[in-house]
Amino acid sequence: MNDVLPAVKTFLASQPLKMFIGGRWTEARSGKTFATLDPGEGSLLANVFAGDAVEVDAAVTAAQEAFQKSGWATMPVNDRAVILHRLADLIDKHAEIISQIESLDVGKPRSQAAAFDVPHSAQSFRYYADLAVHTRRREPIAVSGFDARTVRLPYGVCGFIFPWNFPFLLVGWGVAPALAAGNTVVIKPAEDTPLSTLYFAKLAEEAGVPAGVVNVVTGLGETAGGALSRHPGLKRMSFTGSPEVGRLIAEACGRNLVPAKLELGGKGAAVIFDDVNITAVADALAAAVTLNAGQVCCTATRWLVHEKVRDEFIQRATATMSGLKIGYGAMADTNIGPVVSEKQRARVLGYLDKGVKAGAKLLLAGGRAEVKGHEHGFYLKPALLTGDPGNICARDEIFGPVAYVMTFKDEDKVIELVNSSPYGLANSVWSNDLDRANRVAEKLVAGNSWINAHNLFAHGIPYAGCNLSGCGGGVLGPETLADYLRNQSVVRVLA
Repeated sequence: MNDVLPAVKTFLASQPLKMFIGGRWTEARSGKTFATLDPGEGSLLANVFAGDAVEVDAAVTAAQEAFQKSGWATMPVNDRAVILHRLADLIDKHAEIISQIESLDVGKPRSQAAAFDVPHSAQSFRYYADLAVHTRRREPIAVSGFDARTVRLPYGVCGFIFPWNFPFLLVGWGVAPALAAGNTVVIKPAEDTPLSTLYFAKLAEEAGVPAGVVNVVTGLGETAGGALSRHPGLKRMSFTGSPEVGRLIAEACGRNLVPAKLELGGKGAAVIFDDVNITAVADALAAAVTLNAGQVCCTATRWLVHEKVRDEFIQRATATMSGLKIGYGAMADTNIGPVVSEKQRARVLGYLDKGVKAGAKLLLAGGRAEVKGHEHGFYLKPALLTGDPGNICARDEIFGPVAYVMTFKDEDKVIELVNSSPYGLANSVWSNDLDRANRVAEKLVAGNSWINAHNLFAHGIPYAGCNLSGCGGGVLGPETLADYLRNQSVVRVLA
């Protein structure tokens, strides 16, 4: 951490780091704290106050009051857009700081955070601010005998629980449409990676977002996260994470009849036909499965390769994956940083062990990686397996730099194999025959089907999942703004 920016040192200096509730930086009433580690060093990065039900209740109360009294919900949408654009500008202005915080806390290469996570988050605030300005809030209804219209109004307090793989990016994806619609928010970041969200709260305050509109409660999932999902003061809930936890969130919200948006896991497939440039496709998929050390819910971890090009594809993919540089996130030449924690590294290694014991063959062994000067970091080598489609490594979401190769020769059979997964987040089809690519892409069951690329995200194109991968609406599209506006009919009988 010798090259840490002065602004980052200042941000981390006042430990334990406080929560942001009702426009004030707040300690946990219990005095409890938790540690967030630098995954690349395995060392303490910061101590953070651990909020629980008391702080969650205070945050929801502050958000309710701000919704009713701050003017955020009732101000002209143009004025709200000005503040959100100012917030986006501050994100851009502090991009180097945020990228370093994100790299230190998540472990990802700083270049990746700087190139995608931070600017894409800023763009989310601009996109939804502008979309809100151009969204009609009143629509007349043509019904004989009545003067009728629909008005679209913000719900109130919206809760957000985010995971540790893309904390700052997901704040933009999730919170921006809720704020643009006029709602107030309570955010519970992952305990492994709370730092960039706290810095976001600092920027929201500086941008002029009224006190209580944005609240951040740091704490453990079972305490702070559980309390937020159960809170009867919420009007909307959004959770991003695993299907297992998503079920618990949905159950808790259901008891209060609070609608829940669930963005869950995936086991994405890439279908590679025999008419493609094998070198280009193998390199693209190797990059996809190792992005953020494989901790990407929508990435392609099942590679279904036409039997005619299987050997050539495997040869190129293993060579490319073996050649990627594993290193500390601050190193300019790092391609793969550490996974977020020792717990996550053990999970990935456990899956590799179980997969091999169940009959999978290792094409690229994977396993622990040692990085000179960073021996206590949570590093992993990428792995490539092959074998039966029923193998645990072909079925389960591993969330590490691991891919599983299967072969096919029949178009209908490969579609059936892809759709045998209980997940449904994102798949890709690789073929120079665009008629075939489009035909297959439409038949794959998922929220997203990409053609000749993987991990494509653009504002205006909805990104969501189905089946085990989520429900309740997605992100990035115009529909997401609508998710945070309730419809109300206003009707008068004509004399």
